[in-house]
Amino acid sequence: MIKTKDLVETITKGIQEKKGQNIVVADLNNIEGTICNYFVICQGTSPSHVEAITDAVEEYVRVNASEKPVRIIGRENDLWVAMDYSDVLVHIFVPDAREYYNLENLWADAKIETIPDLD
Repeated sequence: MIKTKDLVETITKGIQEKKGQNIVVADLNNIEGTICNYFVICQGTSPSHVEAITDAVEEYVRVNASEKPVRIIGRENDLWVAMDYSDVLVHIFVPDAREYYNLENLWADAKIETIPDLD
């Protein structure tokens, strides 16, 4: 089984494969009562871009880390897709939904790492 921190890096690379934007990793390890250890949050430019990022993450992680998500929800409309990798939850938004739900502020006590966008 892959280490959680390595899984986060693999997920991040999968997002970057499809030019996911504004990637943030929230480390929830030191916060009591959380359902996972990390949130990886990013956005696509449209529902079709969110779908492409979701597919890329699922494939990239399967090939490079031999992991599959426990569950994926939100594929019906691709405005907010959540991918559950047990210790890591991946949230892929369209910009308006990301701004509305503002998960980064919800977990303001978390250590936040911003991953630079690839050109």
